[in-house]
Amino acid sequence: MSERTAPAAPLRARAEIDLAALRANVRALRAHAPGAAVMAVVKSEAYGHGAVPCARAAVAAGASWLGTATPEEALALRAAGLPGRIMCWLWTPGGPWREAIEADLDVSVSGMWALAEVVGAAREADRPARVQLKADTGLGRGGCQPGQDWAELVREALRAEAEGLLRVTGLWSHFACADEPGHPSIAGQLGVFREMVAYAEGQGVRPEVRHIANSPATLTLPESHFDLVRTGIATYGISPSPELGTPADFGLRPVMTLSGSLALVKHVPGGHGVSYGHRYVTPGATTLGLVPLGYADGIPRHASSAGPVLVEGKWRTIAGRVAMDQFVVDLGGDEPAAGAEAVLFGPGDRGEPTAEDWAQAAGTIAYEIVTRIGTRVPRVYVNEERDG
Repeated sequence: MSERTAPAAPLRARAEIDLAALRANVRALRAHAPGAAVMAVVKSEAYGHGAVPCARAAVAAGASWLGTATPEEALALRAAGLPGRIMCWLWTPGGPWREAIEADLDVSVSGMWALAEVVGAAREADRPARVQLKADTGLGRGGCQPGQDWAELVREALRAEAEGLLRVTGLWSHFACADEPGHPSIAGQLGVFREMVAYAEGQGVRPEVRHIANSPATLTLPESHFDLVRTGIATYGISPSPELGTPADFGLRPVMTLSGSLALVKHVPGGHGVSYGHRYVTPGATTLGLVPLGYADGIPRHASSAGPVLVEGKWRTIAGRVAMDQFVVDLGGDEPAAGAEAVLFGPGDRGEPTAEDWAQAAGTIAYEIVTRIGTRVPRVYVNEERDG
């Protein structure tokens, strides 16, 4: 098994991506949904982890589909040589329909304007489009409403299919509250989805896959698995909701470890203001450590005076405001050398904070913590080869 390791000189910052952990997560998710195929969702650069390496690792571990939000993301996977089934669902008028058809992508259609555009592109490409019809079962975002809207979409899709312009490959929807155990909308959406699927199939649609389950539904709602589950944040070893359980509860392991190298350690007297606005003032003589990561790198400013950092085995808290490129921690008199590692989050094995700890500190969700880590932070991939 090979690893790509960091260079001898410490990096300003690094996001280490453990592809062995990702592969293990995919296998664990397959075990949670043994009767369904798994779509690994790699939108937004695989939730900040790096789309192409993570997509390759997910496929190697048995994910038979890849999912993206935008068609551009899906086309980039194809350009990188990713084979197999790739679906994209966030379209706007004038999108690259023909390119998607020629790249053999599965494209989502939520309404008549999109159906008209994909049919036109199929005529231009002289090959049928692979189309999945999206049902709005209660989330209120993308998707077609039940009733007359759905009936019209199904009817016109079948007409285009009869003309050889498309193949309806899937029927799908998305949960609003699957991460809230017992929420009444869950059963309601499942019921509506079954009705909309039954209507489409009764009209003659023969989908390859029916799917509604996201990460929380994959982990906790086996009745929602149908033919395919779409696993996003769980693929990266993060629980979709603390109320549902920790990653370990589901056999998952966080994939990203974010760290930086201390840029400076210095002594300051008591009463010394720290960072913009002096929202933190040292209570006594102490040492301060400068961590060269800031909100330009995706560190949430909302975690000012709250974000946890592990330095030489001890948890420290951000002292004062997070700036664009840096923040400060009060080291309490300890004197690590410049260049010492400051771990913002990781799996927690070494006592370091987790992405969920940062989510709590910033008043957000762990999805946002990992996804927002910016391009200035190099991704360092380890355990790239397949296990065994």
